[in-house]
Amino acid sequence: MNSRQRRGVILLLLSVLCALGAFAGVLVLIGDVNSKVGSQVVAYRAKGDIAPHSPLTADQFEEITVPRRWLSGTAVTDLGALDQKIALTTLKKGSLLQADMFVDKPKLQPGEQEIAIMIDAATGVAGKITSGAKVNIIATFKGAKDTDPARSVIIVANARVINVGKLTSLDKEGDRKGPAEAVPITFALVTKDTQRVAYAESFAEHVRLALVAPGTDSTPAPNERTYTLDGDK
Repeated sequence: MNSRQRRGVILLLLSVLCALGAFAGVLVLIGDVNSKVGSQVVAYRAKGDIAPHSPLTADQFEEITVPRRWLSGTAVTDLGALDQKIALTTLKKGSLLQADMFVDKPKLQPGEQEIAIMIDAATGVAGKITSGAKVNIIATFKGAKDTDPARSVIIVANARVINVGKLTSLDKEGDRKGPAEAVPITFALVTKDTQRVAYAESFAEHVRLALVAPGTDSTPAPNERTYTLDGDK
């Protein structure tokens, strides 16, 4: 073997050693990353903004994979946990789903009944009223006689909403007036308040909802429940 051949063999050996060294370095780096990151687990994040008190469903979230050690103990890894749940606060798009972000759907308490009525989507709901909210139910009536003033009455104060349905188109017969679209709202009420709501839906000119601020437990005074234009003079 001449000197040129020996140099070629030496260079080849050096190339092999460098390649082995680089490979070993990659293995060390991968091992170090794995030791820091750990195994991957499934989690879920919101596809879009979710309003507070709205029902939660699996199609509102997308599956992602994250390192287990980066996941908090309250992170949800099974969408079955959303069954019969509503959002506790606003969930922003991209938010990682946590167990403390939702609560059970409102349920009937002893002595309560469910009653659902159609509310004008434009003037009565406007997208602000959600399951779990409290509202004042206000009905407007014509005077019993032509000379009697029309009046607005808070027929139920602090009514608890337990479900908000989907926007529905209403069929109108003849010259019947009223909203073209409405939303079915379900309330949990005691018997007397259920009767008041049923009466208002049947005989009132309009029924509207006024959202009550969270944490407000007081009810309107008796002299504040009925309003007439004459009473403002």
